[in-house]
Amino acid sequence: MFISLTAAFAQRFAFVDSDYILKHMPEYASAQRQLETLSAQWQKEVDQRYQEIDRLYKAYQADEVLMTADMKKRREAEIADKERSAKDFQNQKFGPNGELTQRSNSSIKPIQEKMEKAIQAVAEGDNIDMIFDKNSEVMMLYANPRYDKSSDVIIKLGLKPGVFAK
Repeated sequence: MFISLTAAFAQRFAFVDSDYILKHMPEYASAQRQLETLSAQWQKEVDQRYQEIDRLYKAYQADEVLMTADMKKRREAEIADKERSAKDFQNQKFGPNGELTQRSNSSIKPIQEKMEKAIQAVAEGDNIDMIFDKNSEVMMLYANPRYDKSSDVIIKLGLKPGVFAK
């Protein structure tokens, strides 16, 4: 019983800061820039669509007194269709299953896998049983910096700790 208790306490733990590691990886910085550019481009298009809707609505309000009931219905339907179209476009690009999320997953996932392999190599090389991510959902109230293996992972990736990717 004493031996099993000793073995249980002999487990070695460490942690990494995945955000810190990713900031060192040039491919991550490049992927982030591409996603930000794409996001800004799509946001500009969404804004233009809503500006057009606003322009149509103001024109409708200005002309409303001169319109027949049939003309009003047609213009209201046109504005409603444009609003629906703009919301659909926004959801298609920025929604939970939107194109931005899909592109983010496809471009970031290989980078995260590369980082995970480096973490695994550091853990195996240092005989560490568990490595936690400082930035994950796991609550870490205190972590002694001597157990931080982030720099070791960065070195394993062939990068230099403290030199962030541009």
